[in-house]
Amino acid sequence: MSVPRNTAISREDVQSGCFAALFNLRWKRVATASAELPNELQSTPVDCNRFYPELPPYVQFAHDWCGGIEQCRDSSEEPPAYEGGLFLPEVASTIEDKLKELSSALRELSLDIWNHPELMWEEKYAHGRLTAFMSEHGFSVTPHYLGIDTAFRAVFTHAPTDNSPQGIRVIGVNSEMDALPGIGHGCGHNLIAMSGVAVALGIKAALEKHNIPGTVVLLGTPAEEGGGGKIALLERGAYKDMDACIMSHPTSGPDNFSAIWPGVACQTIEVEFFGHGAHASSAPWEGRNALDGAFVAYASISALRQQIKPDQRVHGIVTGRDWAPNVIPDYAKLIYIVRAANSVELEALQVRVRACFEWPSAASLATGCKIEVKLGAGYFELRNNDVLGREYASVVGRRYGMTTVSSDAGTKFSTDFGNVTHALPALHPAYSIPTEPNGSNHTPNFARSAATPEAHAATLKVALGLAVTGVRVLADAAFARKVKEFFEDSKTAVAS
Repeated sequence: MSVPRNTAISREDVQSGCFAALFNLRWKRVATASAELPNELQSTPVDCNRFYPELPPYVQFAHDWCGGIEQCRDSSEEPPAYEGGLFLPEVASTIEDKLKELSSALRELSLDIWNHPELMWEEKYAHGRLTAFMSEHGFSVTPHYLGIDTAFRAVFTHAPTDNSPQGIRVIGVNSEMDALPGIGHGCGHNLIAMSGVAVALGIKAALEKHNIPGTVVLLGTPAEEGGGGKIALLERGAYKDMDACIMSHPTSGPDNFSAIWPGVACQTIEVEFFGHGAHASSAPWEGRNALDGAFVAYASISALRQQIKPDQRVHGIVTGRDWAPNVIPDYAKLIYIVRAANSVELEALQVRVRACFEWPSAASLATGCKIEVKLGAGYFELRNNDVLGREYASVVGRRYGMTTVSSDAGTKFSTDFGNVTHALPALHPAYSIPTEPNGSNHTPNFARSAATPEAHAATLKVALGLAVTGVRVLADAAFARKVKEFFEDSKTAVAS
């Protein structure tokens, strides 16, 4: 059978989607004396764009860039002085000069990682490339750190004049490396990897030139995209000696903008449905349909969404194996991510989501399938340190005219760095890179944007801001105390 090739399709024929128009076509047998029946079904191609033009460019509205509270200091304010009379402009100039000197090498490093995308826990090429780079630039490197194959630790210490490293502070920096399935570096982790390197090398240059005692530690942190690499490192003690930790993340948005957002807590849930296969036509009563179980649960979760808070998210996919339309599926799996403003609200929402598939749910009762639930790494919301954030915003604002905003709403992103911010003072600013319309994070469009010279330039601006902030943690005891005090006060406020 074949579809008549000249069938007209009117605007009225098109219903809720591109495929809806196909359902209005009528099949008819085509048989001639000389023609053979085709081996495959054919359909009339439908140009979706004929009825649905390009989406409007939401890029300016995706991330609460507008309406945030500016956290930049007034540019007319005198720059703060470090203890001992070391002034901020001197340190910033040293770091900026070092980043300019290394810019070509850092760009090459970023593109090399971009051209070799690797999924979580598989970042072997990036691990090798980054560890070699840090070794070449005077860091002591521990590959495969703490038993994690693609994690590493690179450390540099500038001791005080008496050569005793006791009592000096430690600043941590993170480099993410993993890519997304089918998309590559659609979240810009090639830039994050390079940025961590840039921050660490900038701090090293400042410590050496200005004789500042301190230690900088760069951690290579695998598996941010769902694997919780930083959580594993945190649990194994990778962050225990740090006085603070810093990193950044690219996203879309207005030019020369940065943001300090809280992010949201999230939990990955995998739900496996085990049924029993059977011939779908001759003996369907002998089977238990795992795919039906998954879709009943899927529908239940979709109904739940109407009754959750506006800042909460539940989203996922259905997967399976060896499916065929004439066989009752004996296995299916749901993979969901549940997000809420904080870990307390996340726990409450997670209970409601799990009720959609755990026994005695409609999914299990209607299909008779066995259900197994596995929880992935739980990501906490970000608790950005306000003292670190204001210093960073001041630096990039004065040096580059970059606007930094802070908003309690922020975006609905999650990161395993959130868990780090609950354990020690930390900062995770987002920053804009030029992107295509509707080409924000987790799209092939964003992957392309993450390889542009403009993205590289924006990343180095942010790296300077973080490096100067990190140096101040090491050089200024009063500032370091304020950072610590804000962290402790925040924990107390949350506990109460």
